[in-house]
Amino acid sequence: MHREVTFRAATRDDVPEIVRLLADDPLGATRETPGDLPDAYWKAFDAIEHDPNNTLIVAVIGDAIAGTLQLTYIPGLTYTGGERAQIEGVRVASEQRGHGVGQAMIGWAIDQARARGCRVVQLTTDRQRPDSIRFYQKIGFRPSHMGMKFHLKDA
Repeated sequence: MHREVTFRAATRDDVPEIVRLLADDPLGATRETPGDLPDAYWKAFDAIEHDPNNTLIVAVIGDAIAGTLQLTYIPGLTYTGGERAQIEGVRVASEQRGHGVGQAMIGWAIDQARARGCRVVQLTTDRQRPDSIRFYQKIGFRPSHMGMKFHLKDA
């Protein structure tokens, strides 16, 4: 990594840049709407910001947003009533990929989960993202389960 990455909670002003990051890959381009943002993005941001079990962060280098992720804490009875942390919406700016930003973000999320006492950290990545799969496996994640989704708008 060439420059220091810092982390902070995302603000409403960051939402357009976060959506741009989410749309900046082949899969995200099919489901995100950067530019004139629909109200749903603002409602989602407000819900995340006001939920103590959710954190939306941005990774910053200098004054620029270099990446983003959402960390959600899920209480449950499994793992002897242990909480789990779910990492979602991970994106690194295309110009920052391969420079350690993603590893720093995931390390930050794992540290947050550990500090909170979570028993497990989990994430999903689309099978169409082989580079992401290799990245997550390289830093210690294992494909232990088969993830499934049921898209409600298609049903």
